[in-house]
Amino acid sequence: MAKHIIVIDIVGLERKHISENLTPNIFNISQTGETRNIETVFPAVTCTVQSSLLSGSYPEIHGIISNGLYNRQDYAVSFWEQSSKLVQADRIWDTNKMRGNGSKTAVLFWQNTMYSSADIVLTPRPLHMDDRIIMWCYSKPPGFYEKLIQKIGKFDLSWYWGPLVSKKSSEWIELATEFVLENEMPNFLFTYIPHLDYAFQRNGTSYNNIKDDLKFVDDLVGRLVKKVTNIGIIEDTQFIIFSEYGFTDVNSDISLNTIFRENELISVREIEEVEYLDLEYSKAFAMVDHQVAHIYVKENYSNSVKKILEGIKGVDIILDNESKRHLRINHPRSGDLIAVSNTDKWFSYYWWFDSSKSPSFAKKVDIHRKPGYDPVELFFDPSTKSIPLDGKLVKGSHGRLPSEGQAKPVYVSNKKDIAVTNESDDLSIVTIGKYLKNLL
Repeated sequence: MAKHIIVIDIVGLERKHISENLTPNIFNISQTGETRNIETVFPAVTCTVQSSLLSGSYPEIHGIISNGLYNRQDYAVSFWEQSSKLVQADRIWDTNKMRGNGSKTAVLFWQNTMYSSADIVLTPRPLHMDDRIIMWCYSKPPGFYEKLIQKIGKFDLSWYWGPLVSKKSSEWIELATEFVLENEMPNFLFTYIPHLDYAFQRNGTSYNNIKDDLKFVDDLVGRLVKKVTNIGIIEDTQFIIFSEYGFTDVNSDISLNTIFRENELISVREIEEVEYLDLEYSKAFAMVDHQVAHIYVKENYSNSVKKILEGIKGVDIILDNESKRHLRINHPRSGDLIAVSNTDKWFSYYWWFDSSKSPSFAKKVDIHRKPGYDPVELFFDPSTKSIPLDGKLVKGSHGRLPSEGQAKPVYVSNKKDIAVTNESDDLSIVTIGKYLKNLL
């Protein structure tokens, strides 16, 4: 049995991307083990998938129902909250601590890991000052990030999100992973390679430079394999590479909150000629996340909201309580209704009729104040020197469960003992989590 488990989350990777010529390092890992398509959870978004894998449970249990959460008591939406306490199920490091098996866990750039019981944690946590933003990372133990800076330099958040996103984010995280391997030799190590995610959202699934980006991913994997070899633990190491979701090409967005406002369901407050969403008096609103929208509805309005959704072109599925149970998303945090877009659409958070009345944060990279995920933050309008308000710029999205023949995430390992199911069957992300929990 392996003494060291290295889990590499390569966002957007699919089985069709892996070949001996294009990605030889990933291909070689699979040769002594297996490559499987993954049956992901709904919604297929980062925080939800990661929590499902790490806990071996579905959103109905762990409560991470999207990348955002709506607090019904405070009428507040928050995206990308990092606290570990938001996850309502034990994750791998929690289980190991309870077992007292002495294993050491390191987790780099995964969501909801602040204040966790993992031994080593590294996650971006910029500090917003009055006059500037300090590009800082939270680390456990305290001072660990500062040690990393001395070795590989600071992590620049603009590489990680916004119009300046870059492969440098993946490269820096890989270097940090090497540092952790060499200096800490954890039994479990979870790391993250994000840059394919940006490219697919900006360009769609078949852009010109995709081979270059895949080669870069593979080179990073090769560096990790080399480091593991050099420190003498290669024979005792299991590599697991997986992706959270596959992408579909999209051509436009659907602004549910604008439509709700047209139907007098959304309320706004105008302050100094700017319109702000008023969730206290709104009868319904959509917290949107890629191709999925959690819709929170005041009492007695569910039928009318559902009827409006049924009439919106581009809305494919509307989940009620029964269908939420079927998809294992029936958690108190979930929307009263959940809308799923067609494969070629995604949901934007906009609520204004006149963009001149949109809040200032709408045209900025501001992941916390928007009541929805905003992929348009990957673009920049040089004429206004701001983030544009044009959903048609986005060319790739995810979130809905793939239909037959559509892109699926992938699992690759150098071991072949994860499950007794047929190799042709898709491998549940929850099964992977349960497997990992019982490895050491």
